[in-house]
Order: sequence, then C-alpha cells, then structure tokens
Amino acid sequence: MKVNVFNTQGKETGKSVALNPEVFGVEPNDHAIYLDVKLYLANQRQGTHKSKERAEVNYSTRKLKRQKGTGGARAGSIKSPVFRGGGRVFGPQPRDYSFKLNKKMKQLARRSALAYKVKENNLTVLENFTFDSPKTKGYLEMMKNLKLGDKKTLLVLGESNKNVYLSSRNLTRSKVVTASELNTYDVLNAANLILTEGAISEIEKILA
Repeated sequence: MKVNVFNTQGKETGKSVALNPEVFGVEPNDHAIYLDVKLYLANQRQGTHKSKERAEVNYSTRKLKRQKGTGGARAGSIKSPVFRGGGRVFGPQPRDYSFKLNKKMKQLARRSALAYKVKENNLTVLENFTFDSPKTKGYLEMMKNLKLGDKKTLLVLGESNKNVYLSSRNLTRSKVVTASELNTYDVLNAANLILTEGAISEIEKILA
C-alpha cells in the first residue's frame, strides 16, 4: 500500500512511500489494544493513596461506656470505624498498578492502532524536516498547511529533534514523539497521525 508524501507547506512532493502490510495492514485486534491501553494508564498511576486503619488512628483506647445496661450497642474504642474520625475499614493502601504484558501482545496492539489510522484515512506522511530554531508559530503554520490546525495530532519523528519538540511543547492539541517512544494510547488518542519518512522506516524495524 502506497501513501503520498507531503512537505511542510502542505503540498504533495510527488513521492510516495510503501507501507509494510505486516505493520500497517494487519487485522486490528481490539483486545490487544484494550490491554496495552490499560497497561499504559495503569503505569501513569502513582499508587500513593493511603488511609488510616483502626490501629493507626491517634485516639485514646479508653473504653467509652460500660459493656451492659446502656440499652445501646457495645463500644470499646473511639477508633472504631462506626464513629466519626475512626479508622477506615479496608481503605486504600499504597500499591503498584502495573502488570505484565507480553512483548508480542504490545507489538500487536501498536500494529492494530496503526492499522486503524490507515483504514480511517487519518494517516499523513511528511517528508523529513527540521526547524532552525524553536518556534511555535512555525509549527502551527505547518499544521495549518496540512489542514490539521483544529485537530489533535501526533507527530512521529525518526529521531529526536529538539527544535521540533520545543516548538510543539506549548500546544495542548499537539504531541511530538520519536518512533521508539510510540505507544498505542498516543496513536488512538490523536485524531490524526503524522509520520515522517524516517519514522516509518524506524517503526517498521521495531514492529515488523
């Protein structure tokens, strides 16, 4: 399958790139995507939540009232969860939310996400470029030329480029990553995926 290559002015360069069907043309696996996105979101959680249990509340241990004869339920301590300010029963504890996902499953999820972008015609191939200096205005102009100024975009570079990254950093609807940093969540979270020519070869090396 071939895709036309555009330049930063939004015009076709006359070149086309052949996409590897083993990477961009697979039958999408929704369950693999679900697991990989779930893993990504789980890894974003700090897991530092904590509430005090009965043994950790700093209150007196004095018995509140005599055991019998009051007409009410027995009460041994103000730390009891039934009283205001008492310890919490089965409250949250610090934990690690991450889980293991096989490498092949992760690769299948990424290939599936890329295949969805190709099927939905939300994939744009851009010739390799750079900026002389970090300039958000220049990045916005490039997106406008590609008719993607009002869409959430993910730009994937073949290798790290500081000027391009800094030019997009202040934009909430744009994200720039390298091919090695590409993940399923970012691909699906973007309305349009932009790949440079260098990024395509790197992605195919990783996922083919």
